[in-house]
Parts: sequence; C-alpha cells; structure tokens
Amino acid sequence: LSSGVCCCCAALRPRYKRLVDNIFPEDPKDGLVKADMEKLTFYAVSAPEKLDRIGAYLAERLSRDVVRHRYGYVLIAMEALDQLLMACHSQSIKPFVESFLHMVAKLLESGEPKLQVLGTNSFVKFANIEEDTPSYHRRYDFFVSRFSAMCHSCDHDPEIQTEIRIAGIRGIQGVVRKTVNDELRATIWEPQHMDKIVPSLLFNMQKIDDIDSRIGPPSSPTGGEKEENPALLAENCFRELLGRATYGNMNNAVRPVFAHLDHHRLWDPNEFAVSCFKIIMYSIQAQYSHHVIQEILGHLDFRKRDSPRVRAGIIQVLLEAVAIAAKGSIGPTVLEVFNTLLKHLRISVDFELSDRRSSAGSATFSTSSKESDERIVQNAIIQTIGFFGSNLPDYQRSEIMMFIMGKVPVFGTTSQSLDTSHLGDMGTRRIQIMLLRSLLMVTSGYKATTISNALPPPFLDPLLSPSLMEDSELRQLVLEILHNLIDRHDNRAKLRGIRIIPDVSDLKIKRDKISRQDVSFMKKHGQQLYRHIYLGCKEEDNVQKNFELLFTSLALTTIELANEEVVIDLIRLAIALQDIAIINEDNLPMFNRCGVMALVAAYLNFLSQMIAVPAFCQHVSKVIETRSLEAAYFLPETIFKDKCNLPKSLEKHEKDLFFLTNKIAESLGGSGYSVERLSVPYVPQVTDEDRLSRRKSIVDTVSIQVDILPGNSTEDKVDNTEEITFEALKKAIDNNGLEEQEKEKRRLVIEKFQKAPFEEIAAQCETKANLLHDRLAQILELTIRPPPSPSGTMTITAGHAHYQSVPVYEMKFPDLCVY
Repeated sequence: LSSGVCCCCAALRPRYKRLVDNIFPEDPKDGLVKADMEKLTFYAVSAPEKLDRIGAYLAERLSRDVVRHRYGYVLIAMEALDQLLMACHSQSIKPFVESFLHMVAKLLESGEPKLQVLGTNSFVKFANIEEDTPSYHRRYDFFVSRFSAMCHSCDHDPEIQTEIRIAGIRGIQGVVRKTVNDELRATIWEPQHMDKIVPSLLFNMQKIDDIDSRIGPPSSPTGGEKEENPALLAENCFRELLGRATYGNMNNAVRPVFAHLDHHRLWDPNEFAVSCFKIIMYSIQAQYSHHVIQEILGHLDFRKRDSPRVRAGIIQVLLEAVAIAAKGSIGPTVLEVFNTLLKHLRISVDFELSDRRSSAGSATFSTSSKESDERIVQNAIIQTIGFFGSNLPDYQRSEIMMFIMGKVPVFGTTSQSLDTSHLGDMGTRRIQIMLLRSLLMVTSGYKATTISNALPPPFLDPLLSPSLMEDSELRQLVLEILHNLIDRHDNRAKLRGIRIIPDVSDLKIKRDKISRQDVSFMKKHGQQLYRHIYLGCKEEDNVQKNFELLFTSLALTTIELANEEVVIDLIRLAIALQDIAIINEDNLPMFNRCGVMALVAAYLNFLSQMIAVPAFCQHVSKVIETRSLEAAYFLPETIFKDKCNLPKSLEKHEKDLFFLTNKIAESLGGSGYSVERLSVPYVPQVTDEDRLSRRKSIVDTVSIQVDILPGNSTEDKVDNTEEITFEALKKAIDNNGLEEQEKEKRRLVIEKFQKAPFEEIAAQCETKANLLHDRLAQILELTIRPPPSPSGTMTITAGHAHYQSVPVYEMKFPDLCVY
C-alpha cells in the first residue's frame, strides 16, 4: 500500500484511515481514486463526528509527503481535502478546518513555488465557503503575513515570480473575503494586518502605473486580465478591500497608503499617488469620503516641512479627492479643508520670502528654483480651493466665500485673518492676491437668485476694501469677483474688452426685468458700488486691463441692476469720471486721463443703446464721431494701442468733444426720465475704508473752491476778513440779478432732498459742512458754532461784529454756496 502498512495490519486500522488510504493510488501519476473518494465523502457526511479525525490523518500524511518531496501524493491529499470541504457544512467541520488550514500553512511554508500555489488555491476555495456558524478562535495572522510576503516575490525567473505574486494577491483576497463574511471580521482591519496587506497590493499596482501611466477615473479590469496580470489583480483586490470598509476601520485602510507613498517617494512625481486615491475615492462608500480627506489634510500637516514639490504632490492628490467627494457627502470637513489649505498657503509664502531674504544679493539657481517650486505649491492650493468651492452647493459656497474673505488681511485692521504680521508688506500682498484668486475660482459659475444673496453686506464691505488699495492686480481681482457674482446671465464674455460697440443688439444680451429685491439692494448699496468704480478710475497705476474691467462692471450693472433711477445715477457717475480727466485735481498721467475719457465714451455708447433713447444716442454718437476726427486718443480703440500719440494737455479742447450734462438731461427728459438729479454732481461717500486701504483720503477728492485774495501778511488777512460782513451778505442776497437764480437753486435743493438717495445726501452734506467749518475758521477767521437747537441757523462771528440766526441756505460767498 502507498501508506507502507501490511495487509494484515491494514485490516485492523480504523475505517476512516482505511478509506483515506484507499484514495491514494500506487502511482501518484494516476491521480485521486474517484470511487474510493466517493466512499470517503459518503462516510464523512454520514458520520460528521469523524471529520476531525479524517482531517488530522490527511494532515499527517501530507506533512510526511512534503518532507519526503512526494509532491504527487501532496496534490492528491489537497484535492481530497477540497472535495471534503465542499461536501461537508455541518458544525463538526470546525475541527476539520483547523487541520485543513494547518496543511495549507505547510504548503505555503515550503520553498517550492508549485506547492505555494497549490496551498493558495485551496485556501481561496475555502474562503468562498460560507460557514453556518462563526469561528471565534480562528485567526489568520500567519496567512496575512505569508500572502503579503508572496506579493513581494523576487524570484530570478520572471514567470515564477509573476505566478507567486498572483498567488499572494489571490490569497490576500481570500483572507479579506473570509474575514469580512465572518462575525469576527474586525480582526482583519487591525493596523498590524493593514500595514502588510495594503503595501503589498500597492507594490503590485505600481507596475500598472509604470506601464500604462493611466490618467482619469480607474476602471475595473476584466476577469481574464486580472488573472494574468498581478497589477490588475492587485487593483481589483484593493477595490474590494476598500468597498468592504466601514466607518470604524476606514482610516486603518487608508493610512498605510501614505506610508507606502512616503517610503517609496511617490509624491514627486505623483501620478501613482493620484491614481491610488482615485481608486480609493471611487471604491469606498460615499458617506465615508470625508475620512479620506481628513487623512490627506493630516498628512499634509505632517509633511509641511518637506520640499515644495512633495507638498504640491499631496495637494494635487487632495484636489483629485475633493473633486470626487464634492459630488457626494463631504460631511463636516468643508471648513477644515479650507482652513488647512489657507494655513499652508501662508506657510508657503513664508518659506518663499524667507528664502528670498536669506539669498538677498546672490541670485543663485537653486534659490530661484525653490521660489518657483513654492509658486507651484501656492497655485496648487488655489486650484484646490477654487475647485472644491465651485463644486459645493450654493448655501455652502456662500459660507466659504465669507470664510475666505474673512481671511484676507487688510492693512490697519486686527480682524480674524491669517497671521501675516511677520511677512511684511510684500508677504501680505502675496496673501491678499492668492486669497482673492481663490475667491475668484469659488465664485466662478455662482448664480444667485438675487444680488443681495450674492453680495450680503458682511461680504460686500470687506470685498470692496481691496479695491481701494494701491495695487492694480488686487483691484483687478476684486472687479473680476464682482463680475462673477453680478453676471447672472453669462453676458461677460460678450462684453470682454473695452471698445465702442457699433450695435449692441448684435451682442444678444440676455437680461430679465429687475426684481424688487435688486431694486432694494441698489438703493442700499448702489452708492457703494459707484464709489469704488469712481475711485478705481483715479488710480495712477491703472493699465488697460483695469479700464476693461471697469467698463465691464458698469455694463453688467446696467444689464442686471439698472432701472430708471439707477440709469440716472450711472450717467452722473460717468460725467463725474469725465470731470476727473478734464479737471485733473489728482494730477493723473495723460494716459490715465485719456483712458478715463475712453472708458466714459465706451460706456455711454453702450448705455445709450441699452435704454434706446434716440436723442441720447444721437448726442453720444456725435461726440464719438467728433472725437474720431479731432481727438482719437479719447476713444478706446486708439488710446490702448501700443503706440499712441498722447496730447500735451486737455485744457484747449472744445465742448464738442465732451458729453454735456444739459444735453443728456434734455434728451432723456423728452423721453419721460426724471432728470432733475442730473444737475446734482456725483460726490462719492466718505467712509473709513480709505484709511484702512493705505490710500489718500476721499476727502481729498472733494473740493470746495473759495476765492482767496493774494496776500501773506497778517494785515492782509484782517482786511480780507473785514470785507465779509453781514451787510455784504444781505446785499448779495438782495441783488436782483441773482434772485431768480437763487429761487431755482432752492427748488433743486428741495427736490434733491425728496428724491436723491439718503446715502448721497448724507455724504455730500457731511463733506461740505466739515470743509466749510475748516476753511472758514482757517482762511476767513470765522468761528462757526452749531446752534443749541435744530433750528437750521448758525451763529457767525466776524471781527468785532456778532450776528445770530442767519439761515444756512442764505449764507453766500463768491463761488461758494452751502445748502
């Protein structure tokens, strides 16, 4: 007999041993004796209590055959074990399984590749069997370790190497399936197991990245491919592992990925890292996506001192992860993502500036390369912030807009922004620009139902503050953000570039009737928008792009928010901008003055065609035609050319080149517009933003002209004061030639207080009252004290005379009138 026992002794052996011995032929090449195998199977099913003995005896024979290198009998024993496992499912199978696993372990420990593959195949068959009751004592620690080691096989024969690696991957897959289906499935998710399983799979998956360099969402491999290719099989197993992960063990499966990528330096380049996390994000359950994002953020903090390219690689992985997570559930990590990214943005700027300071005076290649690497990090952060924000729901996007805006540092304030005190002005400016770029990406594609939802006061005020800063790039970013929020019908692309549009109807502008909410918004905040456009035109460092964005701002305001009252305000603003260029109180360069004139021409041409008042269109067209013949540098097509001949002065130009208020009022009045407010010059509001933004005060832009007689001595000043008396004031009021003019002015004052916006009235009155107090006290040596009661009168002391109860509106000086 194959067992080496004589016939007499064999007859005395237990029946289960005789049945086991009979399945082994004399020549192992003949294979398993099927007839005797059927008898053994019937006996095992009929007497399940004998299964443990059958298993122990088979294990004994197999161990002896392995040691003796009788591999033919080993194959027969394993085939018999497999058939018994498939046939028996009673509770008594538990002891038999222990014998079976012991035999599989013996095969895996052998150095023979064929036996290792044989043991793996048997284990995989066992893993697919659903047991009736859980096993509380069985552990698979050895199999996890052994299969993981097989995944790293480095046999000198490539075919054997591939065969062993495939066996190891299939074994890991079997362990995962067996433990997940078991009630004790939590054991496989312990860190000591995951630290072996996950790197083994990634080690084999890495080969597919080297060969194919796949980009994009990974796809599941076909059955034939995954059986032959270790990389595809490992990827499939990795997907299955992640798909079975739950809330409590998700992190244990993800953390070994970071360890593998760190150990093998796969963050730069990071193609394989991106591919891994795409697989992770697509494989896990959607509600667990925020776990992965939190782990990436934590690893970014852990590697914050690494090279810029490593950090950029991690941030790129985060971008891919949030791009997938934003389509599903991202849980409570929204603000955490942005807060962490903004913190690393500040760190990157700090690194960049510290490198620049340390290498001052020695522009080495390594330093410039490191600075450019930090720019890569910063751009990756901005791209991630923008992409994540743009994929959020509207209600969350509004919160993120407020959150980012609250981080923008403003000079002179101690708000809860990023700590940039140690960065200096240059670092603070870099932070401002990058945060605004992030905000620009977040607001891209944002469509609010009302402007008040897109620009609430807590967001509008801090957003417009950077538009007053003396930095053209900051102002450009603010205007572009405003365009994203105001443009609800995607008209911006049609308005790109500043030009004289021959026929606005060709642009096919989309617009809706202005809503009541938008009308209310413009009444409350319209003056604020006008003010920032007005001041934005007065900056000396404006370039062509600034003028283009200012034109687009005016045009979009007209399309989205303009009713009859707003149209009048916009015309007043345009005329005030024209006065900036003509009067030039701010000593602007000639290019800026001509640029402002071109901006006004382009906008009034657009506005006149939008409201379609023929007389208004005719006046605008006539001025533009005259300019094209006599002063082409007042038109955008000419002034913004590279080589444009600028005039030496603008004082000698005739009125035909300018847009005149009286003619505009006459043309609009004939079409039913209320044009009384056109005669009131536009005056921007006075706020604290100028001081916070490090620019000259708005008060400097509002002037009250008072004729001062020449003279430097004290006597001259006294003489001048003596000439202005109460009698002189009375004579000026009683002058018959001015009586009608005074009545007209009073009528305009009354109408102004009835119809003009309150913010405009308050700003104008406050500015003029303060300036009048200072000018009269300093120049005319007048002391003006407010009356004790709101009677509308003032007490005036001039020299030795003392006058009381003079009506405010009756005070009249040469070229000066206070209402």
